[in-house]
Amino acid sequence: MATSTHEPLEYPKLNFEPHAAKIHNICVDRLRQLTAGGQYSSVNLTAMYTLDQESGSTYVDISVYSVPNLARPLFGEAVNGIFKPTHKGASFGPSWSTHWFKINLTIPERFNEYEQVEFHWDTHSEGLVYTEDGDPVQGLTGGGERVEWVLPESFFDGRPHTFYIEMSCNSMFGNPNGDTIQPPNPNRYFTLSKADIVAPNFEARQLNIDYWILGDAAREFPTDSVEMHKALAVATEIMNTFKSGSQESVLACRKIAQKYLGDKINSADVYATGTKPIVFATGHCHIDCCWLWPFAETKRKVARSWASQVALMERYPEHRFTASSAQQYHWLETLYPKLFERVKAKVHEGKFQFIGGSWVEHDTNMPSGESLVRQFLLGQRYFQSRFGSRCKTFWLPDTFGYSPQLPQLCRLAGMTRFLTQKLSWNNINKFPHTTFNWIALDGTQVLCHMPPAETYTSMAHFGDMKRSVSQHKSLDNDETSLLVFGHGDGGGGPTVEHIEKLRRCRGISDTVGLLPRVHMGDSVDDFFSRLEGKVISGQKFATWYGELYFELHRGTYTTQSNNKKFNRKAEVLMREVETMAAYASITDKDYQYPKKDIDHLWRMICLCQFHDCLPGSSIALAYEESDKMYEEVFKTGTKLLEEASEVFSIRKSPQAGFKPIAATTSQWPRTEIVKIPKELAVQNKQVGEGRDYALISASGAGLALIQDTKPETAASVTEIRPGAFVLQNDKLQATIEGGHVTSLIDVKLDRELIPEGRKANQLVIFDDKPLYWQAWDVEIYHLESREEIPAGKVTITENGPLRAAVVVETKISETSWIKTTISLATSAAGAGSYLEFDNEIEWNEKMKFLKVEFPVDIYNTEASYETQYGIIRRPTHFNTTWDAAKFEVCCHKWADLSEHGYGVAILNDCKYGFATSGNLMRLSLIRAPKAPDPNADIGRHTFRYAILPHHGPVSEKVVRTAIDFNGPMQVSYAPHNYEDKLASFVRVEGAPGIILDTIKRGEDDSDVKGEEVLASRSGKSVILRLYESLGGKATTTVKSSLKVREVWKANLLEDDLESVTVVSTPGHSSFQITLRPFEVVTYRLVLG
Repeated sequence: MATSTHEPLEYPKLNFEPHAAKIHNICVDRLRQLTAGGQYSSVNLTAMYTLDQESGSTYVDISVYSVPNLARPLFGEAVNGIFKPTHKGASFGPSWSTHWFKINLTIPERFNEYEQVEFHWDTHSEGLVYTEDGDPVQGLTGGGERVEWVLPESFFDGRPHTFYIEMSCNSMFGNPNGDTIQPPNPNRYFTLSKADIVAPNFEARQLNIDYWILGDAAREFPTDSVEMHKALAVATEIMNTFKSGSQESVLACRKIAQKYLGDKINSADVYATGTKPIVFATGHCHIDCCWLWPFAETKRKVARSWASQVALMERYPEHRFTASSAQQYHWLETLYPKLFERVKAKVHEGKFQFIGGSWVEHDTNMPSGESLVRQFLLGQRYFQSRFGSRCKTFWLPDTFGYSPQLPQLCRLAGMTRFLTQKLSWNNINKFPHTTFNWIALDGTQVLCHMPPAETYTSMAHFGDMKRSVSQHKSLDNDETSLLVFGHGDGGGGPTVEHIEKLRRCRGISDTVGLLPRVHMGDSVDDFFSRLEGKVISGQKFATWYGELYFELHRGTYTTQSNNKKFNRKAEVLMREVETMAAYASITDKDYQYPKKDIDHLWRMICLCQFHDCLPGSSIALAYEESDKMYEEVFKTGTKLLEEASEVFSIRKSPQAGFKPIAATTSQWPRTEIVKIPKELAVQNKQVGEGRDYALISASGAGLALIQDTKPETAASVTEIRPGAFVLQNDKLQATIEGGHVTSLIDVKLDRELIPEGRKANQLVIFDDKPLYWQAWDVEIYHLESREEIPAGKVTITENGPLRAAVVVETKISETSWIKTTISLATSAAGAGSYLEFDNEIEWNEKMKFLKVEFPVDIYNTEASYETQYGIIRRPTHFNTTWDAAKFEVCCHKWADLSEHGYGVAILNDCKYGFATSGNLMRLSLIRAPKAPDPNADIGRHTFRYAILPHHGPVSEKVVRTAIDFNGPMQVSYAPHNYEDKLASFVRVEGAPGIILDTIKRGEDDSDVKGEEVLASRSGKSVILRLYESLGGKATTTVKSSLKVREVWKANLLEDDLESVTVVSTPGHSSFQITLRPFEVVTYRLVLG
């Protein structure tokens, strides 16, 4: 038998070499020395990041054209400017100005030996590199972040080459004056600190990423884990191996790192290991359409950010980038067509992934239901027309709360999935789910995922992989999650650093374990498709019914009140424009439905509903832009309405043979007091000579006519004692003292609605100093600072018979006042059911919040609030922290508190903030935050609200009255012998809770030419959108005098879903529909 020639090693007998155990905290702290700045930077790894560098004027010749008047010219105009020599160290400004640099670059011959050469440019502001022929190729962030452009191979010929850099005098987050959200500094200047030809040391830079992730593992893995100690040991070995200035030691250190990271981290092969990932990473670049910068700057942010991502895709085959907002693609297509074509090519390669299906990432609290529809209609049609398909996933990571009707509207717009993460910001309660079924008011659901890393701007940190499991709240059902990474808000997106870090995180998972395994190369839709597959296979995810209320940023329901008023008025105007234009286009063959104009107006409205514009959280420059857009909406919209009305001989100005009328689209009887011209007032039999208003009535949609007889009942006002006034009609009796309503009696029931000793229409003011986010937040503690505004001076201004009114002049402070007209109309013909308050305010406060209170003798633990296409019921108590968190909520045109048999609604014409605490109803009026706009809400404002008592619970009376309150009838003129065709075009007869909300022409009708024509349909069609408003199954009949050939139930995108039976009789067609509670339906009437 053979024996070994080597004796086995024996455990040594003697040991005279002391060896200390590792002192953990010192070893961990030491790790930072290899890559930190400061006293060791000249001898550590950072000193080796550059192999060679050149910046002399012989090689880098710079000239500049400083654009005057803060203009932002495009390339074609800018290159024709007058360029003057400049140099490193020069400063440029002021804030928001633009400077175009022409660089003549000659690469020294010695750089030919390097693998890659870059041009480094840093003005500490944003910029964009253009080729000599105007192709934008690389975005620049500044301040050390994204300052490089990889020079093309064609530059290595020893000859000078020209390119341009557009410099924007703002940083990624605008021009903050100290703290990020403070008003921008208008006189900020930026210094050109780098304009260098650089040969980077790739191995040293790669070692930096290796070591970064190793250090994170040593710091963040549990101290009782083997994986943590291995990471510390490997990182320490690298520290001990590194020799300053030695490239050989860098290579040796990288080899050591592979013990822990694996040997595939230098390519996309790291993801091709066949192991199962649970974290799916997608690059993203959240670009706010406006915020701490104006809309005009966002257009350039899009180009900078997306040019960078296209360039990254050439270097990293695994890189997938997700971008939402059709508006931003449209900007790119219009202003940067060459870049758009490159983006489009990457879309078709599956690397640049459009998502979201909406025009912008919009607010969902305040826009009307039709506005939400238009976000999807505009967005999906744009994506389909440019890229050949629609979005399946609604993407809204940064909006401040989510309407309970979004799941229904998403499904009707072709999307079954929803992504957000904003609820992770809640400052009271922690939202309990990660992946769940979100269910709308009508029962429709979407599959929702909130990335457990709790960010849409992950920096692809080691810790983000950990948090993707440690913060995952749905692990019992599914362990997978999305990781959304890249610089955002101000744009930018992923960098080389992010992608390299993800490679190493994957390497750790496959080599050592413990870290959740990440994958790149999929799409967001791929992720959701796997989740949906599990649902189809029987997996039951948790459910969440109703709104996703955001427990933060509650002040956004009120801030920038004029902007919110413009939004409401624009929505009302567009309803009238589209209805009248649709009818005109099928009445007069010579009238062309103004589809392009309508699309243009809706695009502006939808843009202004962006989630930092409509909520009031942007800088003043953004509101200067939105004011101009709304001005155009109102000017053009009014013109379109007048042109369409002219088809029916309805005109704004009186003329011989014409009578005063008002056109209404409401499908129910309505009677109102309207202003009339002086020439009509002379003959007004209703009120006597010289009064400038009249009673006007309509039986439904069509023309309303002035009632030229004196009403049988009158409204009156009487001063019953000094300073006390009683306004009365046959329905209501209100006592006004100092502007306060001290009594409000339902005359028919003899029921007092104001609790004894209380005062309605009580103005109250609060200190308004949130924890940080001024324009965004109002905190629960503000309620502790409540102060009542003293009584005002009251005078009678109208005393019947149509209208009784008093004016209240109230001093708020030394610099602020409010003048309120409190009025009550006659109860004739169904009018006079509410007490109205018409307000003009001069507001000059600092960090104050003004509200108006209505205590009512009604008790219920829930109040009702109008939302898009439905009603939200919320608690009136603070039983739990979930209840208390809703101390300020969003409502639309009305809020209601009802008990069995009776209720009170508060109507408004442009407000959104509300609260009901016990029996106290409180409407939020105006705020005065000082950041980011120091003059937010300062100045003159007008607004209306009303108190509407009603018998029974919330009913069609509340819904209809609020709609009419927001769209009061306006006097026009029609021929005396006018035949009211408008009344018969479309009528809805049946369940009163079904509202006909929209009438428009079909998107792709052959005679309609809009911005996008996808597949022209022959003939003409009319689109009707209806909803059930009260929360009960309901049936109604739609009747029309139009020549209806067929009717289709459609989705929001106007795809035909199912045929509807039409009953035709001579001159009329009808069809019956049944809706679920709060269901939204769209019908396409195809005309013969």
